[in-house]
Amino acid sequence: MANINPHINFNGNAEEAFNFYRSVFGGEFARIMRFKDLASAEFPVADHEANKIMHIALPIGKSVLMANDVPEILGRTNENENRSKISISAESKEEADKLFHGLSTGGQIEMPITDSPWGSYFGMFRDKYGIEWMVDFDPNEIGPM
Repeated sequence: MANINPHINFNGNAEEAFNFYRSVFGGEFARIMRFKDLASAEFPVADHEANKIMHIALPIGKSVLMANDVPEILGRTNENENRSKISISAESKEEADKLFHGLSTGGQIEMPITDSPWGSYFGMFRDKYGIEWMVDFDPNEIGPM
């Protein structure tokens, strides 16, 4: 079966955000590529954007969370976008609590993590970088929700 790997756009703080995510999830970056790594006559990079992230990847379980900084020439990313959320299916209630409380630090909780009416342990929030997350643990379900 195919895997779904979320990709997030940032306005220049992708590296800061991903260091935060790594502090919560653990692990190591699979790849970090900066715009200066691709600079050439055909792909000029402004000095103030040279160290911004062109691609970063953090493996989490069987998935990979990926991101980049959007070059200023392409405009700014809407940091209040609310059309999508990253959904995490935890393997235990303890893991759900750890991820929820770790990732929501400095953010805005939309729904505290608690037992839901549909039988799972669930919560939602927007992290301090404006990214929306859902954390779920369903003791009756095997695999991602």
